[in-house]
Amino acid sequence: MSIIQAGQAAVQELIKVAKEAIVDSGEDISADRLKNAAATKKLAIFDAFEILKRIEDEEVLLKEKPKEKKEKKAFSGFAEGRSK
Repeated sequence: MSIIQAGQAAVQELIKVAKEAIVDSGEDISADRLKNAAATKKLAIFDAFEILKRIEDEEVLLKEKPKEKKEKKAFSGFAEGRSK
């Protein structure tokens, strides 16, 4: 469960990045700088969606997974296992 919590924390950090202004400078901005900033924001948004989807998938698996029963296995040697 702690990995799910870590994923949720990562999503919150990515949301902070996505909410920030693309550039915070009032000066004339080069096209390359603007393009890189926009690409970074886009990547943060897509990464957040990907993490959220994975968290959702894992939570579904955890809910559907039946409780595992520990079975005692009788000792069998190599020959016994091969004879079947």
